[in-house]
Amino acid sequence: MAETPRQPTRSGTPPWPDEFAARYTAAGYWDGRSLGEHLYAAADLRPDTVCLVDGDVRLTFAQLMARADGAALRLRALGLRADDRVILQLANCWEFVAMTVACLRLGVVPVMALPANRRQEIAAVAAHVQAVALIVPTSTRDFDLQAMAAEIAAEQDGIAHVLVLGDKVLPGHVDVTALLAPAEDPAAARARLDATPPAGQDVALFLMTGGTTGMPKLVARTHDDFGFMARRAAEICQVGPGSVYLAALPLGHGFPMSGPGVLGTLMAGGRAVIAATPAPERAFPLIARERVTLTSLVPAIIQRWLEYRESDPDTDLSSLLAIQSGGARLPEHVTRGVEPVLGCRLQQVYGMSEGLLCLTRPDDPDEVVWHTQGRPICVDDELVLVDEDGEPAPAGAPGVLLTRGPYTPRGYYRAEGLNAHSHAGGWYRTGDIVRIRPDGNVVVEGRDKDVINRGGEKIPAEEIENVAHQLPGVRMAAAVAMPDAELGERICLYAVAHTGHQVTLDDVRNAMETVGLARFKLPERLVLVGELPVTNVGKIDKKALRSDIAQRIAAEAA
Repeated sequence: MAETPRQPTRSGTPPWPDEFAARYTAAGYWDGRSLGEHLYAAADLRPDTVCLVDGDVRLTFAQLMARADGAALRLRALGLRADDRVILQLANCWEFVAMTVACLRLGVVPVMALPANRRQEIAAVAAHVQAVALIVPTSTRDFDLQAMAAEIAAEQDGIAHVLVLGDKVLPGHVDVTALLAPAEDPAAARARLDATPPAGQDVALFLMTGGTTGMPKLVARTHDDFGFMARRAAEICQVGPGSVYLAALPLGHGFPMSGPGVLGTLMAGGRAVIAATPAPERAFPLIARERVTLTSLVPAIIQRWLEYRESDPDTDLSSLLAIQSGGARLPEHVTRGVEPVLGCRLQQVYGMSEGLLCLTRPDDPDEVVWHTQGRPICVDDELVLVDEDGEPAPAGAPGVLLTRGPYTPRGYYRAEGLNAHSHAGGWYRTGDIVRIRPDGNVVVEGRDKDVINRGGEKIPAEEIENVAHQLPGVRMAAAVAMPDAELGERICLYAVAHTGHQVTLDDVRNAMETVGLARFKLPERLVLVGELPVTNVGKIDKKALRSDIAQRIAAEAA
């Protein structure tokens, strides 16, 4: 592989100040060990126990680690080295987990992408991190991800390999299935990789979160911080060797990977069951067959599970102890329905790719579970509420949440301008308006950022507007959230057309797909108006637009 000068990952990653790093190390949150070492510690205790299930594939701890180590050494043979960055864009499958572990063992840094991401996001991120490889399936639904990856690799000199999972791997690309064959000598492979493990403060992986102009923000998570969060979440959720976690949400998100998710479950000695979809007609039989004890869902899916249970009351869900709800606020009538309908406890989750994780506890009273989003998992998570002027909010009053702690990174990757605002003074400004109750539990009340939360996917309105403004017929555009019973929010685009031009929703959606915007970012309603309302300082009045679309929807439902 041709050598190309690349910026070390650490040089673009704002560090924790020395005094905080020392404090977190002394407290035992950070132990300097890589995630791969923690996984091996669990594997050594029960090598012959099945730890990963995907359909008919059942891997023991020893088999998973042998495949991961085999892949790590084959990646090394391809020329990949520690601190190289790769884009990992696979759907939920055992190969996603094994490739992730392979990267963690070698010290290669995967960028967790979603199968729904398209050319605009992937190309921008690959250039930003100076990726050396793209890992994709042959296709997803009706889109050819392999062809997209090949085009991006041809345009960016630093990308040396396209790694492909599927039956039709094109010439010149690398077959992921072959990469993941078990190491011929697992003990020798382990010894080679154990000799040079990543350090605790090395970046383990990147999580993608919403960004503007097609460039998602990247959160660099270290082995120390990500590992602590997953292990601590597993401890609070009482996950152990007898636990079975169903991974039904996209694994590219931090929630199903580390809250405790797959990684937390594996490190605790439990079993992870991979589901291609959270649809109840697929998930319920898996729960019954594998005796699943815990899963993570978003509110829209929980509502679907409750509704589906009425038509399928006989599938055995008795093993299920808890369902985690995160990504968006769960309506209270749904929170009250989980236990009587599904027979398990609800666990409210409030978290973000940028770090902070709050959970209700298994022994919390119903009042806490129904009305709050939980409390931080670590006593050294610091939470401060401020008003719109940045001053401390009055006691008991809602405010914008600022936070810092042992698993909340100090800034986005290579984003100095953005970090000056989003992480000013070492505090991450979440953009969420919350209340903190006297018992320490957090209640999320809204957002201060111009972000649409579509079923847990955070979509900056500016990204939608930037593309809409490029349409010939659009003079002005503003994207806002419109209320939706299933997803919480959907995307509504208000537009002012140029005189004599016709603009349709199909025009807008087609244009956005053409530039490579992910489908979940496409507007689902278009409202044409003569002018957009403005505030007294001349800005588009998004509050008025949100009120307008809410009134329109209410009138249509009447």
